[in-house]
Amino acid sequence: MQKLIKILTQNTSLQSEHISNILKLLDEGSTIPFIARYRKELTGGASDEDLRVFEETYNKQKRLLERKEEIKRLISQRATLSLSLEKSIDEAESLNILEDIYRPYKEKKNTRATLAASKGLTPLTNTLQSAKMGLDEFKTYAKSFIKGEVKSVDEAIKGAQDILAERYSENPKERDALRNTMLYHGVIEAKKTKNFDQKGVYLSLANLSEKVAYIPSHRYLALMRAVKEKQLGVKISIDQDRVFNNIETYKIPKYASSSSKLLLDSYKDGFKRLLLPSLEREIHSFLKERSDKSAIDVFGKNLTQLLISPPVIGRVILGVDPAFRTGCKLAVLDKNGNYLDSAVIYPTAPKNDYENSKKTVLALVKKYKIDAAAIGNGTASRETSEFFAQLNKEDGFRLEYTIVSEAGASVYSASALASDEYPKLDVTIRGAISIAARLRDPLATLVKIDPKSLGIGQYQHDVDQKLLNKKLDDVTGDLVNRVGVDINSASVSLLTHIAGLSTKLAQNILDYKKQNGDFTAKSELLKVKGVGAKAYEQAAGFIRIKNPKNYLDNTGVHPESYNIAKKLDISNLKSLDIKTLAQKFNCGEETLKDIRDELLKPGFDPRENLPSIPFKDDVLDIKNLKEGSFVSGVVRNIADFGAFVDIGLKNDGMIHISKMSEKRIKHPLEVLSINQYLPQVEIISIDQEKGKISLSLTQIMQ
Repeated sequence: MQKLIKILTQNTSLQSEHISNILKLLDEGSTIPFIARYRKELTGGASDEDLRVFEETYNKQKRLLERKEEIKRLISQRATLSLSLEKSIDEAESLNILEDIYRPYKEKKNTRATLAASKGLTPLTNTLQSAKMGLDEFKTYAKSFIKGEVKSVDEAIKGAQDILAERYSENPKERDALRNTMLYHGVIEAKKTKNFDQKGVYLSLANLSEKVAYIPSHRYLALMRAVKEKQLGVKISIDQDRVFNNIETYKIPKYASSSSKLLLDSYKDGFKRLLLPSLEREIHSFLKERSDKSAIDVFGKNLTQLLISPPVIGRVILGVDPAFRTGCKLAVLDKNGNYLDSAVIYPTAPKNDYENSKKTVLALVKKYKIDAAAIGNGTASRETSEFFAQLNKEDGFRLEYTIVSEAGASVYSASALASDEYPKLDVTIRGAISIAARLRDPLATLVKIDPKSLGIGQYQHDVDQKLLNKKLDDVTGDLVNRVGVDINSASVSLLTHIAGLSTKLAQNILDYKKQNGDFTAKSELLKVKGVGAKAYEQAAGFIRIKNPKNYLDNTGVHPESYNIAKKLDISNLKSLDIKTLAQKFNCGEETLKDIRDELLKPGFDPRENLPSIPFKDDVLDIKNLKEGSFVSGVVRNIADFGAFVDIGLKNDGMIHISKMSEKRIKHPLEVLSINQYLPQVEIISIDQEKGKISLSLTQIMQ
């Protein structure tokens, strides 16, 4: 363990004492959100993000150490583990280098080299590698190996060359040198296949030639998708002549006589047939892993921004799921998010029933005092927005509306969870409820949907799904715990993301609530089946109870600190002497600061400090837009290359990364965020036929 702590100290920003504490807490079953929030003195104040990075580094280094021990054991079983070999294994800083060291000792299937060795040709190989014989002398020596399965001199020499080729390809130094050459000087090249679609989405990637070191993650993932669809072929090329010159210069002894050509041919064969293909696969694996990580990080940041979007408080909301032939589905949610009523209207083609649609909407607005509408951004969204804009003009009443991403609404509406929540409602009405609910409380609603269906990020279906799911769980869990959860109104989906609670425990909490009524104290959690002391310790601080018996139950103060909180002078919180009181109460200063901050804002939701969702009462038409004009919009999605902005049209406009700032930026997330409202963005090009709009922020910056 000390060895691992030493490595982690070198590879993270944390001190060794804090690393020891974190490892102990994790071993005891503590969660990252709990450690980050309630054990700051033990971690040096590490944030949940710091701890996630630490966890990743820890797991990586732990796997490396475990693999080192495994390799030592395997080599000891098959050969002699010399001190120098053991030292090389101990000093290996990556799995690649470690596997290079182990490669010659691996059990192999029937390769050309192993077959040659089984025929007794290893001594001939050693003589060839020494290059001390002339060609004629070497051929004479090779005759002595004609026996058994070896029928001729040529066959003996060829077998010796096969062994030597494999030796060369397995040499750790050769592999590392070529790996670095391919990483820093290799070029990834794409060529069209016979299946290539000249009008397809991969046209810009055809005949691509780009350095491995510089290819952006999003482009590599697009390239691999094209390869998977058999539209492009890809290879990594390097300057092979330079490699061969190096072999001649450094691998062939200066004293080598005429047998040097046999030696050179062996090395070339090992390079072309074994080493290059092996490392090309490895480089692709590296690029895929790097691209996956980049895409997953972008996805995680987008998800963070989406889930942390401010809720729309105190409004009765009309959810609108637009459609043409099947009509627009409407659902009404009250101020607390409870479903009230639904209807279907046909304001768009083919029926164009404006009058009856108007009557239905006006009746719902009047009956339930609706003061906001959330319109899904899918099919018929623009036409439906036009209907509501026309209502506002004609009838003299103001029903503000906003466009909401409906990505994943249909997935939710057909899910078992939706069926459980609204068993008597049609699937289509559940979709409208989801659209309204995600405006009212994005976090509580969107956790019910598979994040891959939310229409954010890039290539989320192409990346490592295990890593993606972990990132999604981490992001959602950290956010849910940062915001806090009202246990009496939360769904199973939301409760599951609270630190220490599994899906089963979340369901048990809801079952307990059905039988016993609302929770009035956090301590009641201990009465729930399956919730023991550890689960309670991890979860209690992140749970909120509105109108509780004990006011501390509606704060982020952990129950373990209630006795300290009760000793504080509530009327004098801003001027507390933290250092003195921390010593008096025998608690950490960071813990005391957090308690003070919670008492200053009991029940505070950090989302309340964010800019509110923009509403409108009119609609845009692409035909009325001109290049050089300005519009407002909301950022809906962010990728490595740009951001997609909802400006009120059927298709989102796109701001390329080069049009986001006067300064050079590495990623759009440096200047933009999901659901960010842009009061002004310039239209720089319009493609009427494809319905595409290109946008820019550079003029605004100036």
